[in-house]
Amino acid sequence: MPLDTRLRILLAAMDLFQTKGYGSTSISDILSRSQANSGSLYHFFPGKQDVLVGVLEAYRDGIHQMLLEPAWQGVADPFDRIFALLSRYRSALLETECVYGCPIGSLALELHEPDPQVRELLAQNFTGWTRAIGGCLEAASDRLPRGTDIKALAEFILTTMEGGVMQARTHRDIAYFDRGVDQLRQHIDLLAERARHTA
Repeated sequence: MPLDTRLRILLAAMDLFQTKGYGSTSISDILSRSQANSGSLYHFFPGKQDVLVGVLEAYRDGIHQMLLEPAWQGVADPFDRIFALLSRYRSALLETECVYGCPIGSLALELHEPDPQVRELLAQNFTGWTRAIGGCLEAASDRLPRGTDIKALAEFILTTMEGGVMQARTHRDIAYFDRGVDQLRQHIDLLAERARHTA
C-alpha cells in the first residue's frame, strides 16, 4: 500500500534532517525527496518548523517500533538489552563511516535556541529513551546495589551514548564510541559485583 502523503513528507524530512541538518534542509529538498507537491505539504505543515515538530513527534511516538523492538529482538537479559541498543548505534556508525549521529542528539546540538515546543519535544524524546533504559535497569534491580539511582544511571547511559557518537563522528573513528561503552560496561559490572558482595 502506498504511503500517505503526510508520512512520506515526515520520512523524507527525517532523512534530510539526519543527513543535511535542519538548517541546511529546504522545503524544496523535502518536496523533492517526498515527491509531494507544495499544496499537500502546506496542507499538513504550514511551515518548516511544523515539519520539525512532526518529525520529533514521530520519533517520540515511534521509539518502540523504530528503535527498541529491532534492537531487542531475541534479547531477554535486561543488561544485554542496554548494550544491544548501544550496539545498534555502533552499527549505524560503522555503516556510515562514522557520519551517522543520533537524530535527536544531532538536532539538539544544531538548534541552539529552539522555541519552547521544539525544546519540549527534544526533551520528551530523551526522556523516552532514558525511561526505556530505566525499565531495563529496574528489571535487573536485584543485580544492582540497593539504593541505586535508576534514573540517574539511565541518564548516564544516554550521556555515554551521545558523547560516544559525537566523538566518533568528530574523529571519524569508532574507537571513541567503543571506549565509552567499554567503560560503561565496566561500571555496570562493578555495580553488579558490589551488589553480590552486599547481598
